[in-house]
Amino acid sequence: MQAELLRSGQSRSPEERLRPQRLRSDCPVLLSQRLVLRAPHEEDIDALSHLANNANIATMVARMPHPYTAKDAADFVQRAKLGEIGKCVYAITRGDNGAFLGCCGLEPHPGDPQTVELGYWLGEPHWNQGYATEAAHALIDMAFRIRDIDHIDARCRVTNIASRRVIQKCGFQFQGSGMVGSLAMGGMVPVEWFRLDRKTWMSLKSWGEMR
Repeated sequence: MQAELLRSGQSRSPEERLRPQRLRSDCPVLLSQRLVLRAPHEEDIDALSHLANNANIATMVARMPHPYTAKDAADFVQRAKLGEIGKCVYAITRGDNGAFLGCCGLEPHPGDPQTVELGYWLGEPHWNQGYATEAAHALIDMAFRIRDIDHIDARCRVTNIASRRVIQKCGFQFQGSGMVGSLAMGGMVPVEWFRLDRKTWMSLKSWGEMR
């Protein structure tokens, strides 16, 4: 599978590789000041496996295995291409050179059609540069503008101070604590749960005032 994916990517022209791939109509390509959020594709596999193979990331993300191999990356790209109803998976890339930085996405909340959950991770070389907040803003704006939802949820490990800061800068409010399973940790870990409602988002749409 991995070799087939890589070969199919190598058959594309350089212009096609740089061109953002369109997602479903409810998961459009997103542009922000510095970033392009687009569908993951085969050319991301090497960078994805390199950046994701980091315990500092995997232990903070519920469903990321560690070690993270090229096969894991190829499987992830394939699942993203197949898609799931209501779920959007994005590669976070730089707008100036197309460099792959990490991933983010939205997925339906089980049992609550009016809520989606926000998730994201960045490769460690790209931390502390505001990319996570910028990507989250783009996802949140898209979700509230084109989807009939009332809330967006976000969760982070209680030890993940940087992620909590991103969540709070986006206007989310603390809701409570709980436990979730972690593939990398091999068990349950404590997390904090935050929520952003449509009314709050409408009052905070000028993201620049929150940075």
